[in-house]
Amino acid sequence: MEPIIVDKDSKPVDWLYCGAIGQDSHRFVTEEELAGQPDRPLVLAGVQLPGERPLSGNSDADVVLHALTNAMSGLTTRNILGKRADALCLSQGLTDSAIYLAEAMKDMQDMGWELIHLSIAIEAASPRLSQWFDLMRANLSRLTGLSPGHIGLTATTGEGLTSFGQGAGIQVFCQVSARCPNQTHPVGWPASC
Repeated sequence: MEPIIVDKDSKPVDWLYCGAIGQDSHRFVTEEELAGQPDRPLVLAGVQLPGERPLSGNSDADVVLHALTNAMSGLTTRNILGKRADALCLSQGLTDSAIYLAEAMKDMQDMGWELIHLSIAIEAASPRLSQWFDLMRANLSRLTGLSPGHIGLTATTGEGLTSFGQGAGIQVFCQVSARCPNQTHPVGWPASC
């Protein structure tokens, strides 16, 4: 979103700040599934992690980008994952989750939202992810236009208390923070916001 230019005679911009949470989870592929697609990579935040067991899904199963897309959908109230992603993935063969994120980013821009911060929490027993955080953060910065300093990434095993912490797959929660000029209200929102 382009910055709002305010001349010296106008009032300061009154911002409306909002946040939304997104979640997604995928299980790891089974041995049988892996035998059928031996070149399928594990993709997190648009980064391929070589040598790691991939996640199952119709798309690239990028659970980080899916959680981020869901969080943006929570902000705009326009769902991407579901019918829109299915049309892109199943009908058009577009399996790169960055395409779904781009759809969510377009919805935010169309409504006048400016993304200001991301916080992403990943739960998994494996792989160990801290070594990948710099690459993941850089790619999320490229995809969203945010400075890497406004993209928080954490990972935990959750003490093995859930199936994700026990190694069945990966779960991600994402918090997005955004703002828009309050005098215009997000497009499609009631004027009483």
